[in-house]
Parts: sequence; C-alpha cells; structure tokens
Amino acid sequence: MKNVKMMMILLGLITLLSSVASLSGLLYSEVSGERLHVSVFDEQVQLKGTGLYKNDSVSVAAQGIASDFVTIVLAVPMLVISTYFAFKGSFKGKLALTGTLGYFLYTYMSYTFLWMYNPLFLGYVALMSLSFYAFVLMLTSFELNSIGAHFKASLPVKYLGGFQIFIGIMLLFLWLGKIVPTISYDDMLTVTAPVGLEHYTTLVIQGMDLGFIVPTAFLSGLAILNRKPIGYLLSSVVIFKAITMLTAITAMMINMALSGVTISPVEVTVFLAFDLLAAGALIQLLRNVE
Repeated sequence: MKNVKMMMILLGLITLLSSVASLSGLLYSEVSGERLHVSVFDEQVQLKGTGLYKNDSVSVAAQGIASDFVTIVLAVPMLVISTYFAFKGSFKGKLALTGTLGYFLYTYMSYTFLWMYNPLFLGYVALMSLSFYAFVLMLTSFELNSIGAHFKASLPVKYLGGFQIFIGIMLLFLWLGKIVPTISYDDMLTVTAPVGLEHYTTLVIQGMDLGFIVPTAFLSGLAILNRKPIGYLLSSVVIFKAITMLTAITAMMINMALSGVTISPVEVTVFLAFDLLAAGALIQLLRNVE
C-alpha cells in the first residue's frame, strides 16, 4: 500500500473517534424531557428530550442510536479487520477497507449536516474529514490498468451491474416522489414541507443520495457491465459500502418502529430489497476475486 504511515494515522484516528462518538450516542444520558417544537412550516415535531440527541426529533434520534449501534458492532470491527488484511497486501482486504471507509464518510457527513448541534459536532467534522482523505488515498492506491486481472472471467457482471443500476433507479424515484409533490408549479416560490422534514432545514440524506449515490450507482453499473477497469473498482467499493450502510438503515427502521415512528411501507420494501440484493452481490464478488 502507498502512504502507509499516513493511512495508519488516519485509520487509527477514525477508529478511536468513531468509537467515542458511537458510545456517546448510546450511553450519554442527559435528560431535558420530551417536548413539542413547531417548525417553520408550522409542523409540530416531538423532540427526543434525552441523551446526546435530545434536540433531535424522535425519528432522527432513533436513526442516530441505531446507526451508532451498527457502527460500534459492525463498522468499527470491519475497519480494523480490513485494515489488517489490506496492510498484509490482501486485494480483498483493500476492497473491503475502501468500501468501509465509504460508510464512515457517508455516515459522518450526515451527522455533520443533518443532526442538531450537540457537543460532538467537532468530532463529526473530524470524522468526515479523516474518512474523506482516507477514502481518497485508498481509491488512488489501486492500479486501474491491472485491476481486472484480480477478477475471474466468471464474475457475473450483469448481476452486479444490474444491482447497482436498480439501486440508482429506485433511489431516484423514491426521493423524487418525496420531493416533487412539495413544489408548486403555479408559483415556484411556494413549497410545502416534505414528509420527514420535521424541524430540520433541508433534506440532507436525499440530497446526498441524489447528488452522489445515484450517479455513482449508474456510472459504476454501466462500467462493470462493459468490464471497464473503473467499473471493477467502483462496483467493489459500492457493494462493500452497501452492506454496512443497508445494515444500518435496517437497524434504523427497526428502532424507529420501536420508538413509535410511522414508517413508509414503500421505503421499508425498497430497502429490504436492497439488503437482499447487496448480500447476493457481495457473495458473488468475493467468490470471483482472485
């Protein structure tokens, strides 16, 4: 691996800070009491009132707690294990590490820009920054011209490419279906609050997905279908990242339901389908990596 010392520092800091952030979200016990907050759209929002996410809505606080649980139980161990094998020279280890860093980057971008301000804000910013630079260094550590040699000819590119394009299409229509109906076409300055906006300023997750995840899924899917070198790399990263991210989303939905939050049946169905397809894609990928 290139930039070994720098990567060791970045990965060590990510492991330490994410562990502290996750445990703080799970164990922090400050109580201010549940209360209602009226948003700028005159929507009454029930705030959590306890813990690190006391000023977040019950829905987002439930997502944060579930995400913290998945991070400390799954993502941090994956980061440590994949780091060990990547530094040993394992190609699979490098792919797993890059995909896992994609999870950390996405997660702490959302914490930085969506979660209500709390004592760990600077920690979220640090984790977002550290994950970004580590992710970029890992991407640039691969030799694109020779990456195809690591994959068997039997790699099911139609399944892997189709899986990613399916994710892109479903996310595109899922989020546009939430956003477009809120815009008045008679007067473009008039909008209504989309479902789930609550007391937040904008749709951060939907913006990240439409701006980064959807285009990446389309480009990666098309590239792997044509067996382009960049397609092998991006597809591997997307699939490894999808496993951790979709596990976190599943945990979020379960915790939201336990917290009494109404969940869209369409979103539940879509993300469960993503989970199953991602698991199948990961199995196929690992079976066909030399």
